[in-house]
Amino acid sequence: MRSGRPVLVAAVCAAVLAMLAVLGGVTPASGTTPLLPGARTETDPGTGAEGEPPRAPRAPRVTDSRGRALALRGWNVEDKTHRGEAALSSITEKHFRDMRGHGFNFARLLVFWDDLEPRRGHYSAGYLRKIERILDWAAKYRVHVLLDAHQDVFGPAFGHRGIPEWATRTDGLPFTPQPDDWFSEYFQPAVQRAFTHLYEDADLRRAQASMWRVLAERFGGHPALLGYDPLNEPMGELREGEDLPTAARRIEAEQITPMHRRAARAIRSADRDGWLFVEPTPIVGEGVPTGLGRIEDPRVVYAPHFYNTAMEAGADYDPSAGWIESYEAAVTAYPRRHGLPVVIGEWGPLNNGLPHMREFYEDALASFGRYSAGWAGYVWCYGGGYCAADESGALRPNKELTATPYAAAVAGRVRADTYDPDGRVHRLSYTAGPWRQGTTELSLPPSPDGWRISVAGRAVSDRRTVAPGTSALVRVRALPGARVTVTVTP
Repeated sequence: MRSGRPVLVAAVCAAVLAMLAVLGGVTPASGTTPLLPGARTETDPGTGAEGEPPRAPRAPRVTDSRGRALALRGWNVEDKTHRGEAALSSITEKHFRDMRGHGFNFARLLVFWDDLEPRRGHYSAGYLRKIERILDWAAKYRVHVLLDAHQDVFGPAFGHRGIPEWATRTDGLPFTPQPDDWFSEYFQPAVQRAFTHLYEDADLRRAQASMWRVLAERFGGHPALLGYDPLNEPMGELREGEDLPTAARRIEAEQITPMHRRAARAIRSADRDGWLFVEPTPIVGEGVPTGLGRIEDPRVVYAPHFYNTAMEAGADYDPSAGWIESYEAAVTAYPRRHGLPVVIGEWGPLNNGLPHMREFYEDALASFGRYSAGWAGYVWCYGGGYCAADESGALRPNKELTATPYAAAVAGRVRADTYDPDGRVHRLSYTAGPWRQGTTELSLPPSPDGWRISVAGRAVSDRRTVAPGTSALVRVRALPGARVTVTVTP
């Protein structure tokens, strides 16, 4: 959202369990086993673990091609500064090594149409190679990547990044830069008209679809690629006398929904497996339910952003204001109606050091745990402001709360998946799926105390402990149909 801001038969059971018992040490965070692109969703059955009361059904999960339920925990990765030959140069292998070293498994990579197609019909081979290099780094460190076709205030015609100038049509309407309040530039007449032309002009529709098709043809099937986000924070043109919530719902229903459908057709012409992450307007951040319609595709993820206007302007978190509760109520209606998983595409305040920010992170993460399959914080960089890490690579104050144990991939049907931040205890209960689903994987971040892993049920893990200060990807293998509980404690 910010412009320029710096998830057998009995006869052989005993033999299999014996083999599992002698599995080697923990798989390092930098393992190179290929990731698997998505294939389908799975809805939790709503039954509790043994001895626990039934739980309400959760949202569907994003799954890999084996059918394992994924939890996505990670960060946006970007280079908004460099263009042309220098594009993406500030993104390095270190980004993915450090993210994985803290236990994160997901990156939302910002790519820009104006860099991909600087002249109409001319796609930059160099830019595609740079994207591929980044995906290769991600695969090396087992990080799932979402390609985000990003825009801020439409694009370079208005001093930002995104839609190429050759695809920007304003009908001569005025634009006055507002550098101290860049988001207000979305409401400048020229910017609003440019969105209308992008959605409505047949030749621009074809050009945008071709851009998506180029990305899908080049990167569909890459071991790191999870999916595509057709357009970051889409906006549109308000009509005279129309209030913002009404306009947002109309634009989402009449223009953004058809755009997502066109994106789905274009991407599916080259990639049948990648997930389609669809966004509403950012107005959903004010607790406004979306007007998006149904996207007829079996691999759709609802991917809203989680920003509060007051906090973006520098205010502290106000727990009594009820913003998170309002957001959660608004944002869950659409995916519940259409049976979609939810992944928060961007979130995180500019100033994470204010007095109530620790409470904000605790409340936000608890909220995500109730309805989402994952999230990508903004942004993985090294320094101040929005940056997740300081110059040494350590997570900055309060942002360290995002690094917790979680079930990165569950080979079976999840019954309960909880984390107690006070006791730092993660508990996963699931019914194991068939052998073809492989192992369940738990991602554990570095901890000064290390971690202890215990497994109940007909299953074994490849580690019982993790040493202090190290991250780990712990694998659990279970007999098909077994009811398994994995508990991680300090």
